[in-house]
Amino acid sequence: MPPSDEIDTPRGPARVDTDLPVRPATALLVLGHGAGGSVDAPDLLAVRDASVAAGLAVVRVTQPYRVAGRRAPAPAAHLDEAWAAVLAVLRVRHADVPVVLVGGRSSGARVACRTARAVGALGVVALAFPLHPPGRPERSRADELATGLPTLVVNGDRDPFGTPEPGRTVQVVSRPGETHDLRRDPAGSAAVVRAWLYAQGWASD
Repeated sequence: MPPSDEIDTPRGPARVDTDLPVRPATALLVLGHGAGGSVDAPDLLAVRDASVAAGLAVVRVTQPYRVAGRRAPAPAAHLDEAWAAVLAVLRVRHADVPVVLVGGRSSGARVACRTARAVGALGVVALAFPLHPPGRPERSRADELATGLPTLVVNGDRDPFGTPEPGRTVQVVSRPGETHDLRRDPAGSAAVVRAWLYAQGWASD
């Protein structure tokens, strides 16, 4: 399959960038981008590199509104619909991979959480999960993390969007000195993800 191509969705074409390990993949990790950002954000690239090195196939998904050149995000329902359509195709493309994991940064993490069970994922990687709008802690989105699936949240301790509390299935790692973009030490954040993947049995040497 090509490293980059498009998948049709009800909301327009989405772009997928695929990176495969040198050996048969132990899991498929599908990652989404932030609201106004791209799949080339430093934390997403670092997580891709660490995950592929750990034996996972990684697909980064660019939502249709970004493929169309818009920066303003589509409504949540549209994001979820497009994401689910992409996951349906990816599950067929990678039918030989035993485990599907979803995740992303910021808005992409929210989409992954909201749809995780519907798309058949077994776990979630949430980078810079935006717990609430800046300065509005009363507008918590913590319920989106309540998927019941193993979930890793990696947030900066200076993130104005807040940091969720850990839960029964939610592990939270607060990265010192990081803000919402997680740009200070992407490799360190990726190492946290890689260690979690190993702990869950979804990675291999």
